[in-house]
Amino acid sequence: MFRKFLQSLLIPICFTLVLYPTGCKQSNPVTDPKDTIPTVKVDSFAKGADVSWVTQMEAANKKFYTPAGTEMECMTLLKSLGMNSIRLRVWVNPTDGWCNKQDLLVKALRAKNLGMQIMIDFHYSDTWADPGSQTKPAAWAALDFAGLTTALATHTKDVLTTLKTNGITPNWVQVGNETGNGMLWEDGKASTNMANYAALTTAGYNAVKAIFPDTKVIVHLQGGQDNKVFRWLFDGLKSYGAKWDVIGMSLYPSVTDWQTQNQLCLSNMNDMVARYGKEVMICEVGMSWDSPDVTKSFLSDLIAKTKSVTEGKGLGVFYWEPESYGKWNKYTLGAFDESGKPTSALDAFK
Repeated sequence: MFRKFLQSLLIPICFTLVLYPTGCKQSNPVTDPKDTIPTVKVDSFAKGADVSWVTQMEAANKKFYTPAGTEMECMTLLKSLGMNSIRLRVWVNPTDGWCNKQDLLVKALRAKNLGMQIMIDFHYSDTWADPGSQTKPAAWAALDFAGLTTALATHTKDVLTTLKTNGITPNWVQVGNETGNGMLWEDGKASTNMANYAALTTAGYNAVKAIFPDTKVIVHLQGGQDNKVFRWLFDGLKSYGAKWDVIGMSLYPSVTDWQTQNQLCLSNMNDMVARYGKEVMICEVGMSWDSPDVTKSFLSDLIAKTKSVTEGKGLGVFYWEPESYGKWNKYTLGAFDESGKPTSALDAFK
């Protein structure tokens, strides 16, 4: 996801600010009058998408259409194509407002009202957190490690409490995004201080469970085909007593090597189940938008392989920002064509 960080720099902040000053005024929070937490229900294998760009795209007058050409709200359209789950990222204090707590709430309410399962992806940064960048939020930069751990827990509880107040119960929560070398660098860099990274992970885990005891906590790494990195990272977390429920993976193969990558990913998933006794999930996938038939084959095969994981512990597959089209944000791994219609790639989710 380092490429995503670089791509984000290409959109002038002023453009976004003119279109939508806060990225969060599209809807008023609806408070659930019942002060109860709905039971977390995972109805089926998760077939989903991360659509965190959707409100920003709408503010830029991007529209979405069915294959027949009828305009339709993005999540509703994805549900009609067979998806049952939505993944949404949240940043701490983004400069343009998009993907902050309030923008997250707008999107999470939509997903809830559609009856879709929800995953929340904490980046613990003001911008992209990925293998190339795990930058502390500006407000946390001067904190010592104890303060950093407290800030992470407080932020996690604050965001999730906002969801709870509005009657939203996520099925899964990621504590960090693509943390193959830890998070909140330099303090939480796994290659230099695995103990710190483990402590931060556990702080996030405990914060999630304090608000939603039944929600599953994901530790998410890039490179789902790379078993060596996964063993190194999770052996390290285990050695320091870190807590997690699900091992999440990203997988971004090319149109020429996807079969090999899928097989390596399946082997890795089965190894994670055998080695740690945990469930696994593909949290991000993507492939070039202009190779839809190949992408459909890739996705169909990956979904089948994930369903085949030992003991039924493969939980699902999420496409990353499939609704991106027209080189939105310079991203070209979406699954919509230039006219805003879904390509045949998404037929794999039917």
